[in-house]
Parts: sequence; C-alpha cells; structure tokens
Amino acid sequence: MSTEILGISSMATRLVLAELAEAYQRASGQRLRIESVGGVDAAKRVAAGEAFDVVILASDAIDKLIASGHVLAGSRVDLVHSGVAVAVRAGAAQPDISSEDAVRAAVQAARSVSYSTGPSGVALARLFERWGLAEELKARLVTPPPGIPVGSLVAKGEVALGFQQLSELINLEGIIVLGPLPPAIQITTTFSAGICTASRQPEAVRALLDYLRSPATAEAKRRQGMEPA
Repeated sequence: MSTEILGISSMATRLVLAELAEAYQRASGQRLRIESVGGVDAAKRVAAGEAFDVVILASDAIDKLIASGHVLAGSRVDLVHSGVAVAVRAGAAQPDISSEDAVRAAVQAARSVSYSTGPSGVALARLFERWGLAEELKARLVTPPPGIPVGSLVAKGEVALGFQQLSELINLEGIIVLGPLPPAIQITTTFSAGICTASRQPEAVRALLDYLRSPATAEAKRRQGMEPA
C-alpha cells in the first residue's frame, strides 16, 4: 500500500472532496488527506514546490501549473462543473434574480456586494464592468479574505448580496440562497485535478483520479451543488 496521498484544493470543492475522499478510503484502504484553502493560495503553494501529490483547482489554474512544470503534462482530469448562485442573509428581503436585468437591479440596490476572488469573481467583475457599474460599486464592494466564504459574510450581515459557487453556499446557515444566476449570465467553472510533479506516488494518484471522475461519484457531486464533468 502506498503512503498517504496529500492533496490541496480550492474551497469551492471542499465539501464534495471530503465526501468522496471518505468513500474512496473506505473502498480502497488508501489514506488520503486534502487541504482546502483559497484557490490563489493553493496554486501558489503548488508552484512553490510544496510536497503535494494532487491538486484540484479551476481548470485554467491547473493548465498554468502544467505549463510551469508543477503538474504532470497529460494528467489533468476534469471533475465537476460549478455555477454561481446568489445569497442574502436569512430574514432579509429577497430580490428578484430571474433575469439579467433583475440581477443588475438587485446589484444596484444592494447596500453592499461581495464575490469570491477566484475565477467566478473575475468573471463577475467583468460583468459589472459591462453593465457600467464598476465605478459605482467600488465603495460598496466587500472583498472576502482568502479562504473565507462570501456566504459567511452574508450570514453575519457584513454583506447584503453575495455571489459565490452554489457548492459553497448551499450548506451555510444564516443565509437564503436565492438561486443560480439566470442562464444568460451564468458563470460556470470547471474544476479539474492534476498530479503534482513533486509526487512520489503518481500511480496511486492516478487510481484516485480514476475514481473521482467515475460515474459512481455523480450523485455526491450533484448533492453538493455541482454537475459531473
């Protein structure tokens, strides 16, 4: 049996990976530990040469780590597609988000707005810029510290309208998830895994990745607000 597999992931996949890691350990006997942190920090730590076996991040971040030689070429496996949802504090007024115009109006009316610093946040910033709201929102935009879910700021009343991956919102207490962004402006991120070049047990990691992308994991992925890739 190989030694413990060490992994690092962004916060967006924390819950689904915890569930799947537990199932894989039961089925295979393989010990597995995955640390979930802010996606930017995770990528930096892999690039700095920390001794991880596997990394799970947005697909473009995995591609950059492959290009820089920190993830094995050809090892990328797409795991899930994850969309953005909108949340308010429990008990607060629930604005309409059924259309692009409705979401724009909700953003304009909110006393404060927050989105994550990951790929979905970058896309939202571009959307607000396209709407002509970037300058107007500067004073009302709350940027969460790395690894802190937007939903937790919403739950505390520090943010009136929060945007984040549905997977990071659905299990939080103290908030109401209004629903996903409407199709016209939905932002979908593909999260992928790759084998770190620092790993001394790539075959054991490949077996794990085969499991993580298998049909047996589809129900857990959907349960955590994501779709199998």
